[in-house]
Amino acid sequence: MKVAFAGTPEFARVALEAICAAGHEVPLVLTQPDRPAGRGLKLQPSPVKAAALERGLPVAQPRSLRLDGKYPDDAQAARAALEAAAPEVMVVAAYGLILPQWVLSLPRRGCLNIHGSLLPRWRGAAPIHRAIEAGDAETGITIMQMDAGLDTGAMLLAQASPIADDDSTATLHDRLAALGAGLVVQALRELDTLRPQPQPEAGVTYAHKIDKAEGAIDWALPAAQIERRVRAFDPLPGCSFALDGAAVKLWRARVVPGRGTPGLVLAGGDRFVVACGEGALELLQLQAAGGRRLAVADFLHGHPVTAGQRLAATAA
Repeated sequence: MKVAFAGTPEFARVALEAICAAGHEVPLVLTQPDRPAGRGLKLQPSPVKAAALERGLPVAQPRSLRLDGKYPDDAQAARAALEAAAPEVMVVAAYGLILPQWVLSLPRRGCLNIHGSLLPRWRGAAPIHRAIEAGDAETGITIMQMDAGLDTGAMLLAQASPIADDDSTATLHDRLAALGAGLVVQALRELDTLRPQPQPEAGVTYAHKIDKAEGAIDWALPAAQIERRVRAFDPLPGCSFALDGAAVKLWRARVVPGRGTPGLVLAGGDRFVVACGEGALELLQLQAAGGRRLAVADFLHGHPVTAGQRLAATAA
């Protein structure tokens, strides 16, 4: 089929590559505008744009698709490009822009979304992060027909994937990206026979966008909740606390027995155990500002701690 594609990050790139490999024609790729990145803050293309250009696919990067919005010229140009492409269907994966009704109505067979959860749980922007943070035992991929709501469309296919005790957003993201790529190719292949199923009304939750401020560790929380959040916020935005007035990022930890005032260091020397609101957390992998991730023993060589120290959530 002629499949227009809209997506931006690595999660979407994997799907675009799979759609192309399956033999579908991609007459147009929509992706977010280039963003500054790296130390020099040079403009960098999205992973989807880079993959599209490697394959010689046409690319459009509107700042908005709303004809009555802040960038109507961008929207009009995107509309003209989509109309010229005349796709039978559009596949959307982590695009980052809201699709107005004119986009949803343009492809003859509608718009399909690759969503990183088992809907209706974790509708919204950060389903992978929130599933780990909540301690869910499983998540998955849902292929749905898009409508005007926030991830409210009818479901075509879904497949579950377990969440391991040591999964981070980085590791779970990669598995779900591969799962979503395979599932959307299946959906395109079986589009004539798939029967849309409305989402159940029960079990709806929303995966709100991650705020950088959420990464500041609140030691008054239960140790298990902090440990899950550490994994949920890896690689971004990361979880951090203050040690001797400087910010330190925590990348790996485990829950251990222990009691004390939240933020109190219970064991120092060659271990780093901190009391939490419930239980304690042994810190296993840390990163000082400007440094790299280090195992706790290596980190403590340069940043020794002693039992009785108090840790803050943020640097002064």
